Amino acid sequence: MSNQKTFGGIPEEFGQLAKAKIVLIPVTYDGTSTYQKGADKGPNAFLDAAENLELYDIETDSEVYKEGIYLADTITEDASPEAVYQTVYNKTKEYIAKNKFVTLFGGEHSISIGAIKAHYEHYDNLTIVQIDAHADLRKSYQGSPYNHACALYDASQNADNLIQIGIRSMDKSEKTVMDYDKVFFAHEMLLNEDWMEDAIDLMTDDVYITFDLDALDPSIFPGTGTPEPGGLMWYETLEFIQKIMKERNVVGFDLVELCPIEGTKVSEFLAAKLYYKMLSYKFAANDEIIDDDDEEEDNSNKIAKFKSNE
Repeated sequence: MSNQKTFGGIPEEFGQLAKAKIVLIPVTYDGTSTYQKGADKGPNAFLDAAENLELYDIETDSEVYKEGIYLADTITEDASPEAVYQTVYNKTKEYIAKNKFVTLFGGEHSISIGAIKAHYEHYDNLTIVQIDAHADLRKSYQGSPYNHACALYDASQNADNLIQIGIRSMDKSEKTVMDYDKVFFAHEMLLNEDWMEDAIDLMTDDVYITFDLDALDPSIFPGTGTPEPGGLMWYETLEFIQKIMKERNVVGFDLVELCPIEGTKVSEFLAAKLYYKMLSYKFAANDEIIDDDDEEEDNSNKIAKFKSNE
């Protein structure tokens, strides 16, 4: 499915693939959700909300869209969970090969499996940071390893490092897979003032973030398929993301599980704002690193081990 517009209505010159540092891949898949359906409508709602963003970020004093944000064709594959996984994997790998900072917006959390794999295959010693209400560590669910309940199982087995943040709902069977030394349960985070620093200390230099929006508290983000009470609030979320961006090299990220609610735009606008803030932190952080070290090389382009022949 071809996207005719640019992200957030940015000028066309900043939305061209050849010049853009950032690629955004929308994925409209909701085939394995087991509670409230509607995550397939998330990407379009997110993109519509982004049209109303202020493109100047006060906190970082930046306009990150000028780094270039290419809005890729929407992935609409829905033949099977495996077909979606393979399509997302191939497309993510394609843009990594072009040396782009690849971001995705779902869709349900199963779309992250292929994106995560494409990244951990191309980065040595990569940390996957999962921000989520649910553990998502089932090996298989409802007959498929590509179910939303299995979103992080492959990473737990094959990625170099998995850190889970905000978990407050899981099946007992997932305990056999979970590395408790790298899990930050929501009820424990409440009592640990140093949880952000503790989590970052466990991360390797390169980091990929998979952000299930149900990690946020339903009071600020009700529009998700499986809301769980006791989630992250807005400013603590931003503080944590900014710390990661400053102290580690984030190589890509995805946001998933927006399920729009008819009659309100609160959730989709928050999602659009969060996406743009994450980009602002990423590229502002790299600018600060360059200034401090007097380096001429742009570290924000430390994206992949290889480039395509193009």
